[in-house]
Amino acid sequence: MKRLALISTLAVAFAWAGCQNSNGQNNNGRLSKPAAEWKKVLSPNAYHIMVESGTEPPFHNAYYNNHEKGIYVSAATGEVLFSSADKYDSGTGWPSFVKPVNMKKIKIVTDNSFGTTRQEVIERSTGLHLGHVFDDGPVDRGGKRYCMNSGALKFIKQ
Repeated sequence: MKRLALISTLAVAFAWAGCQNSNGQNNNGRLSKPAAEWKKVLSPNAYHIMVESGTEPPFHNAYYNNHEKGIYVSAATGEVLFSSADKYDSGTGWPSFVKPVNMKKIKIVTDNSFGTTRQEVIERSTGLHLGHVFDDGPVDRGGKRYCMNSGALKFIKQ
């Protein structure tokens, strides 16, 4: 029983690190306006995620288990980023998508935090952190997993 508990704990820790990037470096100077200005317009959670490159707990966020039809827009700008048609249950505890609505709305940059190299997804127009993209998504849908933070998104029901 202790072994199962240890394995479960490790699995959650690895999943957490799989979408996390809390280097607190304000997106390495990529922001379209100063962090103090974003602090005035974003919720504390959105600010932590989007400006400080933080993350939210798996399975304890607004959209990981959302199955309604609609679109996901940036919490900062309202730009349409993802669609429920491209959302799937990755089992990670964060909202996951096979692709963005428009690749021109996001930018992929290298993230070397936590002693590993990952691909960070940022909003192109602002430089704000959204999440990460991985190559372990559904093969029949392109093989990508856009692992996003609910706090960086707002859902608009259709």
